[in-house]
Amino acid sequence: MLSQITRSARLGSTLNIKTPIGLARYIRPFATVDGTTPRVQPTPPRRATPISHDRATFTIRDGPVFSGKSFGAASNISGEAVFTTSLVGYPESLTDPSYRGQILVFTQPLIGNYGIPSTARDEHGLFRHFESPNLQAAGVVVADVAEQYSHWTAVKSLGEWCAEEGVPAVSGVDTREIVTYLREQGSSLARITIGEEYDADQDEAFIDPEQINLVRKVSTKAPFHVSSATGDYHVAVIDCGVKENILRSLVSRGASVTAFPYDYPIHKVAHHFDGVFISNGPGDPTHCQDTVYHLRRLMESSQLPIMGICLGHQLLALAAGAKTIKLKYGNRAHNIPALDRTTGRCHITSQNHGYAVDSTTLPSEWKEYFVNLNDHSNEGLIHQSRPIFGTQFHPEAKGGPMDSSYLFDMYLENVSRYKKSQAIFQPERENRPSPLLVDLLAKERVGVVPTTGMENLLRMGGAGVEAAKAASAA
Repeated sequence: MLSQITRSARLGSTLNIKTPIGLARYIRPFATVDGTTPRVQPTPPRRATPISHDRATFTIRDGPVFSGKSFGAASNISGEAVFTTSLVGYPESLTDPSYRGQILVFTQPLIGNYGIPSTARDEHGLFRHFESPNLQAAGVVVADVAEQYSHWTAVKSLGEWCAEEGVPAVSGVDTREIVTYLREQGSSLARITIGEEYDADQDEAFIDPEQINLVRKVSTKAPFHVSSATGDYHVAVIDCGVKENILRSLVSRGASVTAFPYDYPIHKVAHHFDGVFISNGPGDPTHCQDTVYHLRRLMESSQLPIMGICLGHQLLALAAGAKTIKLKYGNRAHNIPALDRTTGRCHITSQNHGYAVDSTTLPSEWKEYFVNLNDHSNEGLIHQSRPIFGTQFHPEAKGGPMDSSYLFDMYLENVSRYKKSQAIFQPERENRPSPLLVDLLAKERVGVVPTTGMENLLRMGGAGVEAAKAASAA
């Protein structure tokens, strides 16, 4: 298995990894001293600035301009303005890779009152309070920010965290008016300017992150592994921007996880695993054509159980032959009702997506699993006869609700049945991770850098904007 993983890895393409020396040269940068070495957070280039309390301007392209006060980094950025109606869970939301390239507007009037917790890790080596190592949103917009926080887990304020991560943040604006505009006009391009007056001539500085393959930016660049001490399942995760709590939901249920880059040819190594899982992620799913092709090949060549969440659900639908659509302003909240069409039960779900599957395009061997009771968009699909399903919402949602977390149990039951069936026909088959694999693979996502937020566009001028577009597309 190890040879197949490394043979296909992009970083090893220039090395002769068929020889022991070549293999050692390739794998060494990702190696750990031993299998018990804890996961270590990477140290990407810092973009920290002192907290800025200057004037801040939030500008929606071809729309209103809002003046407020900065409480984050002294950085000018551009991105897609979206809003969330979640009342709690702002540390989890802001570290969710699905928000990469977006300016997040909170409808909750007061944000920051319980501060930002530490980077403590759990028994699996996963972050207890965050969904990724860094703040992922390009910018933050709130009506009022709590500069004084109070919570037993807090170690810093929201403003201090934003400044450390190089992310601008704006308070003192009417978020009700902003959300009303976004609901009527749809998600819009916007920018945050710190310490500068609004200049209509700078409108060309807007960059559309939806034109960029954002998944490439948040996905691991080489495989990494998270071990489970409670079971003997082994699941391959296609990392499109996987959240920590998705990994935790699998590992805590007895499934060791090996995560692969989003465009890895998973069908070539799938027989070494008991199941395949496709994670959440940012942006337009149609940018991930390689992933769609590999999933299609996987479903044609294997009977493995498969589950997808959010973007993973959309990619699964595209691989099945369905189509996706862009929603007007998306669904981002912790309280969205989704109806299970197989049982008639309603679940309150957490969601964060701007695209959805067009259920009318599902092939006959698939059926709609869940539907959104607010806008009637698709929330899930399931194969008629095979252990394959996906959900648009997040059953693992950190910050809640956990109504639909049973779907992980359902997936692991599929994995267990598949593993038992394979044991009948292939009694010598063993898919548990080898100690060598555990030792050699990284324990943390590899080569993922923090969000740039399409940053400092106004300071760079027109030529800088074009350079940023080119760099972002690379």
